[in-house]
Amino acid sequence: MRSEQEIMSLVMDFAEMDERVRVVGMNGSRTNDRVKKDLFQDYDIVYIVKDMSSFIRNKDWIDYFGKRLILQTPEAMTLYPATLGNWFSYLMLFEDGNRIDLMLIPLEELDAYLGGDDSLTKILLDKDDRIREKPIPNDRDYHVKKPSAAEFDDCCNEFWWVTTYVAKGLCRKEFLFAADHFEKIVRKELFRMLEWKVGVETNFQLSVGKSHKYLDKYVSKDVWNRILTTYKLDSITACWDALYIAIQLFRETSIELAKNFGYHYPDYDEKMSGYLIELQKFDS
Repeated sequence: MRSEQEIMSLVMDFAEMDERVRVVGMNGSRTNDRVKKDLFQDYDIVYIVKDMSSFIRNKDWIDYFGKRLILQTPEAMTLYPATLGNWFSYLMLFEDGNRIDLMLIPLEELDAYLGGDDSLTKILLDKDDRIREKPIPNDRDYHVKKPSAAEFDDCCNEFWWVTTYVAKGLCRKEFLFAADHFEKIVRKELFRMLEWKVGVETNFQLSVGKSHKYLDKYVSKDVWNRILTTYKLDSITACWDALYIAIQLFRETSIELAKNFGYHYPDYDEKMSGYLIELQKFDS
């Protein structure tokens, strides 16, 4: 596997040689001092360029970075519509295991890049001294944010509302329907509530990472073990068990946070719990 120095030399050498590239930026975990470096980190590179269409018309230039296992160009896909406007990205996994996510941004949108919502932006090259004050990367945009009373209530409402979808699916023996709603919505709201708890305990000064990947570092061993048990969804019975474990975790956490924030904890918890128990009788 090529070293970080080798990859970054390729990135910078190409930018220096190609006069269309005017600014080079970097984002992601490699600009975050809080994240321990490892072999699996991507290189999130941004080229701010002139004549962007010339890059897109002929992609042979990306061969400069090495032999690829696979390439994805999200903005050229049909099944997943583009969301980045005029920006265009090349996601490249190379034969040696390195990955570069290289985004092209038109020079006229440099300010949009610098003023975006990613505080992990680092400028590596500015050929024309266009940037008067270079950003200092930090992860503040990714910190857990304190919820408003409305956000807290919405989380509770969505969690409890969708538990009924899971339960009805289980009663009907519609396993995929039940598991899908559990994973995509019930678990999502449970993790949102747990993130807020982590935020309270850390004064909202950190991130739990993409897909909650650092959550295990900030919850108790008991909570973590209970979370793990909710991933056993290989039968109708297991799904019921996972649902009730998730409900208990959500209840404990949301009651605690309601007291901490001075927010109202919804009184439909008791009613909904009874309703779910009644639904489960149809599964017996």
